[in-house]
Amino acid sequence: MLSDIEIAQGCQMRPIVDVAADAGLNADDLELYGRYKAKLSADVWRRLQGGKDGKLVLVTAINPTPAGEGKTTTTVGLGQAMAKLGKKAMIALREPSLGPVFGVKGGAAGGGYAQVVPMEDINLHFTGDMHAITAANNLLCAMLDNHMQQGNALGIDPRRVIFTRVLDMNDRALRNITIGLGGKANGVPREDHFMITVASEIMAILCLASDLSDLKERFGNILVAYSYDGKPIYARDLHAEGAMTALMRDAIKPNLVQTLEGTPCLMHGGPFANIAHGCNSVQATKIALKLADIAITEAGFGADLGAEKFMDIKCRKAGLAPDCIVLVATVRALKYNGGVPKAELNTPDLAALERGICNLDAHLDNMAKFGVPVVVAINSFPTDSDEEVAFIRAHCAARGVRVALSEVFAKGGEGGRALANEVLSVLDEGKADFHMLYADALPLEDKIRKIAKEIYGARDVTIASEAHKELVSIAEMGYGDLPVCVAKTQYSLSDDPTLLGRPNGFVVNVRTARLAAGAGFVVVETGAIMTMPGLPKAPAAEKIDVDKDGKITGLF
Repeated sequence: MLSDIEIAQGCQMRPIVDVAADAGLNADDLELYGRYKAKLSADVWRRLQGGKDGKLVLVTAINPTPAGEGKTTTTVGLGQAMAKLGKKAMIALREPSLGPVFGVKGGAAGGGYAQVVPMEDINLHFTGDMHAITAANNLLCAMLDNHMQQGNALGIDPRRVIFTRVLDMNDRALRNITIGLGGKANGVPREDHFMITVASEIMAILCLASDLSDLKERFGNILVAYSYDGKPIYARDLHAEGAMTALMRDAIKPNLVQTLEGTPCLMHGGPFANIAHGCNSVQATKIALKLADIAITEAGFGADLGAEKFMDIKCRKAGLAPDCIVLVATVRALKYNGGVPKAELNTPDLAALERGICNLDAHLDNMAKFGVPVVVAINSFPTDSDEEVAFIRAHCAARGVRVALSEVFAKGGEGGRALANEVLSVLDEGKADFHMLYADALPLEDKIRKIAKEIYGARDVTIASEAHKELVSIAEMGYGDLPVCVAKTQYSLSDDPTLLGRPNGFVVNVRTARLAAGAGFVVVETGAIMTMPGLPKAPAAEKIDVDKDGKITGLF
């Protein structure tokens, strides 16, 4: 059996100019990065505005196992299947972070015969967007520390700097650091922190900005610190937004690539959903809607995280409304939620599946609260038994929910025909009545409780005193109408990764709260979630190599 990278390396890619032409783009719309990837010029969106939108399909999932269960693979395969059915489809995905690529989860370009290519480029440096985000973020940090070093005219309190440095790599040793040591010439000593790049506010701003001018304005609105007398200090006070925008001038342009079968894919932005808002860029999604009859996008991790944030943050800010939701479920993940250890998931266990199916039910109930019809996609694994698949089918039928077996990993677009037909039926029915979970005017703490109770199933929420003070301060500063982005474990509906299935009676514990004024939401951290992940005991990086001819192996 060929590995993902071997399949990708064996693909005969089409020149990206040909892929673009089929999508309605011309050579002048592209800024080429070699033969097989390109950025779209700024003129594309200006030209497409005012045109008719296609249908929007959101792909999300149940709570996964630690290895992930194929949401991106399903998204890619569904796009390929739509093309096989003669539909003009375009995929809009997030860019991978180097953290999981070298950690445990692997890349984010799909898998098997449902991948986006060139796979190695996408999973490594791609077009440099992640590096630009990192540089822009850390430039702001450097300018802030330099301001304090050069007289501190703004009176910044080094104990109340809230904007942190970032790195696109899992590195737990950088979570909490002390900077400015070594004497006066080396800056003002203070405590600092690192987040992974994909959790940064710069990443969120990239994914929510409408154009370069909006990007620059949002950069200026970033809250970076407070003064000694409690006055908020913004990036614009440091005159940093211009230089930051210069670093991001190209990164704001969506990237065009293709699937193994030549279906066009816009890949842009990459926030995690467990510690950020989990959606690709608004620009990419809107362009896909203009260029295609069916735009297929995804939201990270389970629907309790990515889908909720897609609806309550991205759709709220961008004026989007999904027409159909595809909820990816696997026999493996449901057995994991039924208490089966990760190492034993390949063994048939109908009893565990019956225990874990409640996790699927929770997500189906949650998606109904947004008024969008759902199709369950059973992402097929070779170890699934016929009885296990039949059980999920029967369970969905009993609930009156459409369901299809997705075999896109093994068969590409051909293996996604059944799923595509179910989605097309939903789109033809046109029964979506999209609405968000909460109103803008709801107080911040009530928004947190509504998410925790109605989406996670919590009994209540506890908010640490410091987090409460921050939420009160944020509201007093005039930001109480913003949506909330909850940082929470992806492995459970609760904030405790060990509570699997559909837990109840639990309390969600809010530890911290901070304002992301540039992005336009408030971030709250729950449980033991970390915004800078660590590498596992045996990281994927140990198996990645490159031969004397430059051919990469071990990447998945």
